[in-house]
Amino acid sequence: MPKTILLVDDDRDIVELLRLFLEKGDYKIIEAYNGTEAWRAIEGQQVDLAVIDLMMPELDGIQLLKLLRTEHKMPVIILSAKNQDSDKILGLQLGADDFIAKPFNPLEVVARIEAMLRRTYEFNEASTPAGEEMQQAERTVIGRLELDPEECALYKDGCEIALTAIEFKLIQTLMKSPGRVFTKKQLFEQVWSDPYYEDANTVMVHISRLREKIEENARQPVYIRTIRGLGYKFARGNELE
Repeated sequence: MPKTILLVDDDRDIVELLRLFLEKGDYKIIEAYNGTEAWRAIEGQQVDLAVIDLMMPELDGIQLLKLLRTEHKMPVIILSAKNQDSDKILGLQLGADDFIAKPFNPLEVVARIEAMLRRTYEFNEASTPAGEEMQQAERTVIGRLELDPEECALYKDGCEIALTAIEFKLIQTLMKSPGRVFTKKQLFEQVWSDPYYEDANTVMVHISRLREKIEENARQPVYIRTIRGLGYKFARGNELE
């Protein structure tokens, strides 16, 4: 079934250009030219990925991203002429999964979209040979947290914590190997499935977002620990006692 991509930009030429390239890949496209149109356009629809400009009239990209994250888990790629580190970090902190600066190569945008779709949905679409039962993956329980790989869900004290696909893959990587120290490069290449391009901010911001969701005090984390000069590790159960 074709994936549905939401394109939101007040520059109609950009929307048209990306639509032409994406339709060659058999994607279904929803077009919108400001945040208000986008929010109305996806009502009741399944959207697999959104590409959002930051600077738009009526409802800008930041406001739209905040709205999307109240109800949707689809990956979001920001496409913007505002390419300062502060703009990128803000977008990632609010729930975006990637950031592409304008001007851009449309082939790169399509490649980033396809990579994001693969790493977001691959764990839901793994095929099982005919006649064979899929072995149930084991849940991981550390402290008050429980990771369910079958449901792609994380629970704290029995209550589900809303995670984006990238956040789930990141915490799954850490929780599967408690006590192991991961460098930023190792985490990026395992979670994003892309070569590391010396962008430490992306990993740092997503770690920060996870801490805000799972820790009692994000400034004094007990689960995701920083190993100065090396990277991050997830605490073992006996370290929480």
